[in-house]
Amino acid sequence: MPVERGDQRTIGLWGATGIGIGAIVGGGILALAGVAFATAGPAAIVAFALNGLIALLTALSFAEMASAFPESGGTYTFAKKVLSVRAAFMVGWVAWFASIMAGALYSLGFAAYASLALDRLFPTFLDSTGRGLDLVLAALPILVYAGLLTRRNGEGGQLANLGKMTLFVILILGGVWALGGRPAGSVSQALSPFAPFGGLGVLQAMGYTFITLQGFDLIAAVAGEVRQPERTLPRAMLLSLGAALAVYLPLLFIVATVGAPAGQSIVEFSTSNPDGLLALAAQNYLGAAGFWLVICGALLAMLSALYANLFAASRMALAMARDRTLPHQFGAIHEERGTPTAAVLASGAPMVALVLLLPGVAAAGAASSLIFLLTFALVHWTAILARRRSGSRQPPFRLPWFPLIPAAGGIACALLGVFQGVAVPEAGLIASAWLAFGGVLYLTLFARRARVVDAGAEGRDPHLARLRGKSPLVLVPIANPASAQGLVAVANALAPPGGGRALMLSVVNPEDAATARPLHDFQEVLGEILNASIGSGFFPEALTTVATRPRKEICRVAGVHRCESLLLGFGQLEDGEMAGHIEEIMASVDCDVVVLRAQRGWQLNEVKRILVPVGGHYDQSTLRARLLASLCRSSASEITYLRILPEGCSAETRARATREIDMLARDEGPFSCRTLVADGADIAAVVAGQALEHDLVILGLQQKRRKRRFGKITLEIAHQIPIPMILIGERR
Repeated sequence: MPVERGDQRTIGLWGATGIGIGAIVGGGILALAGVAFATAGPAAIVAFALNGLIALLTALSFAEMASAFPESGGTYTFAKKVLSVRAAFMVGWVAWFASIMAGALYSLGFAAYASLALDRLFPTFLDSTGRGLDLVLAALPILVYAGLLTRRNGEGGQLANLGKMTLFVILILGGVWALGGRPAGSVSQALSPFAPFGGLGVLQAMGYTFITLQGFDLIAAVAGEVRQPERTLPRAMLLSLGAALAVYLPLLFIVATVGAPAGQSIVEFSTSNPDGLLALAAQNYLGAAGFWLVICGALLAMLSALYANLFAASRMALAMARDRTLPHQFGAIHEERGTPTAAVLASGAPMVALVLLLPGVAAAGAASSLIFLLTFALVHWTAILARRRSGSRQPPFRLPWFPLIPAAGGIACALLGVFQGVAVPEAGLIASAWLAFGGVLYLTLFARRARVVDAGAEGRDPHLARLRGKSPLVLVPIANPASAQGLVAVANALAPPGGGRALMLSVVNPEDAATARPLHDFQEVLGEILNASIGSGFFPEALTTVATRPRKEICRVAGVHRCESLLLGFGQLEDGEMAGHIEEIMASVDCDVVVLRAQRGWQLNEVKRILVPVGGHYDQSTLRARLLASLCRSSASEITYLRILPEGCSAETRARATREIDMLARDEGPFSCRTLVADGADIAAVVAGQALEHDLVILGLQQKRRKRRFGKITLEIAHQIPIPMILIGERR
């Protein structure tokens, strides 16, 4: 697939690592360290270490999946490739919300530390403003970064990352120096009791703070903009996570041992100061300089994490919009700046709303951690499925000890997520409400168009069906040697090797078996099939049955083998009796139906121009999108969508019809398609006139009382045009 504007690969290793560091390092621990110590005591260090282990396992699964599918969208893209479009929407919907929630968390954290700084500088002024100033401080950076991202594409904010990493190193070294001046035994005293609330407290701290190690996944969310993604993505994920753990664990140890004032435990100190704990702790062992170091580091960390999450959320919205699982307007790219303006605004607006609604950083952290844990568990599962279904197409980066690592990581994420949902009911409530809201939106607004776009994706990439665990079977009854070559070509398009199977069916009538003619015909048909198949590199299965009523036998075989589609070929479709026989079959099978009318020796690879007359609605769209993508996979064809209006229609009607057919062509077409709106009282004559400039016509069958029929107009068109036709009818 060609790279769309807005997805140019401009981000290198350090830029990608910067996105991860910007999202992970600093923001989460500065916002939630107080909550962790208040919940688990000094054992918060263990909670972070265990979260680090789970995050490492998850990063390995992310690295394999991102190297296999280096496209923007992250967890949404993984689910789309391995599961289904419906599952992908729910995953993307939740992951998009998780990044939005994380952005709200970091904006609230920024406001908390900014308020702490202002309280030191202007205490009287802050007392007079109350919560209003906090809300302004939280919303302002979201608005600023949204404005910046609508004007230019971003990377990782390398200067901010360098600045905050330097500050954290100074805090750690200062803590080591302070620790060296303490009397012997002070460390054990500060760490005792180590786990005052037992294992339950550690688990609660893990649930609250897992989001502090989230951010490596955002690198996968912008994978479509990363250079050499197969090498860069795994390295950037592991480097950014390693940098976070190298800072977090020593810093937590320093805070636990020398951060609390004399006479107070770290639990008491963090309980009374949950939001600004690190700043006050640094003040206790480095004086005022330590306080302002943390304030500066916190502001940089919160801003860079907010920026990274807003950037990633906008790219996830962009990927979903292109698949029509979000409004397609979100997928628009600014012509001059090359930025997804609508996707940025659609991601920033909910962040501002959450800032106004959430009571504080603890609730935001709990809900964000729960959502990320659930999506990460799903990534482990998709990694297992993708590896097993990929066959010889293995990813460039392969995680070790498969499937032990993804299985252990998935179970750990799922169990911790369930515990978090039970221990913090409001987090589970937020996640459940968002899922329910998304499900309603999908079913009412997005499902139809998303299925159409997804069907086209399956048609373009035969490997996609295999990744999803599907192997659709196309049944092709052949009785006429003249139609064998054309049917084999279309069957090859519908069921290419690795993406499906084709079953060629020959039905022998026992009443004619006494003569040699049926056997001779069967041998001739089989020979034509083999010649056509071998010539095109297509190797279908063959089945011969004996039955007195061939039409019923076709229906029986289609049902027994659970065929995805039925491909029929007839030379004289305009023959009323023949049409009636085909309609009888179509009415009796529970699968998609494709009917080919082509002359002997017709070659699919000779088709360069395809005419698609449509009514402006999404009838037959899913099957048509899959068929068009399949037909155009091996050869570049020009597709023209034709809409016919009654003569004398108003300009408003014509404009509405033009918008409808343009939208239909964008959703169905495998690439840029031409659209044409024509007038005419005789529909068949208009189609026949346009068909003279094309090599193939694709028409939808009429659906009447849930039965597929050719219809009068279809038969008139078939009578008037000499070129090949394909007629399609979706399963109902």
